[in-house]
Amino acid sequence: MKISYPEHGMRRVRATLSTFAFVLLAACTSAAQASPYLMFRDPQCGCCEEWAKHVRTGLGHEVTVREDRPMAEVKAEAGVPDDLASCHTMEADGYVIEGHVPAREIARLLDERPEGVVGLAVAGMPLGSPGMEAGGRMQPFQVIAFGPAGERVFASYPGSSGGG
Repeated sequence: MKISYPEHGMRRVRATLSTFAFVLLAACTSAAQASPYLMFRDPQCGCCEEWAKHVRTGLGHEVTVREDRPMAEVKAEAGVPDDLASCHTMEADGYVIEGHVPAREIARLLDERPEGVVGLAVAGMPLGSPGMEAGGRMQPFQVIAFGPAGERVFASYPGSSGGG
């Protein structure tokens, strides 16, 4: 059986284009996964760095920390409701993460991608939340999902008297 060169050449071009497309897609996917999460914090607040460590460890993802913008401005631009404000705000894969949200809830958000949710928040700075560890003591807190449709409880964490 004789193979005609033009047909053979077209197969080679198709194979090369398919390989190129696959490599390009893989590179884009890797680049998206490699993009660091961006956390804004007040330079005077120490718990924010501890929370960023929690996220790095819990999600296995890099977190870039910025301290160069007024936090009120960051929160307003991100659409954080005033009643959910905390000490730091992070941008993660298109979502807003406000305050001491546990890494497992961020992972759940990124996995489920619920409709109408812009972000997650833990209002204030509850003791025992990630970054606010207090020798086993834990205040109860809720992780709130927020977006155009309003706010709803995404997860609840009961308190404990714990001891250290």
